[in-house]
Amino acid sequence: MSIQNTIEQKVMAALSPEHLDVINESYMHRVEPGSETHFKLVVVSDAFEGQRLLARHRTLNTLLAEELAGGVHALALHTLTPAEWRARGGVPDSPNCMGKAGVSV
Repeated sequence: MSIQNTIEQKVMAALSPEHLDVINESYMHRVEPGSETHFKLVVVSDAFEGQRLLARHRTLNTLLAEELAGGVHALALHTLTPAEWRARGGVPDSPNCMGKAGVSV
């Protein structure tokens, strides 16, 4: 099973999100093609209600500790309640990696 699928399954089981995006952004960085090292997670869940941002991130870091100790190098977290998600209208695109331009792998 891919790291991306593992992340999706763990988050779904633990948080029952209303919305979940697990985006492999490894291609934007200086890594081998097909790598699973950089991810962006957008998690919209009632489980975050009443929690500060740090607590939400700790929840996901604990849940994904095995992946973070293994091959996952970077994890961009966007953790929102359903009301925050509707008010915000989504999350911004990730910027390109500054080290990628002109580098061959």
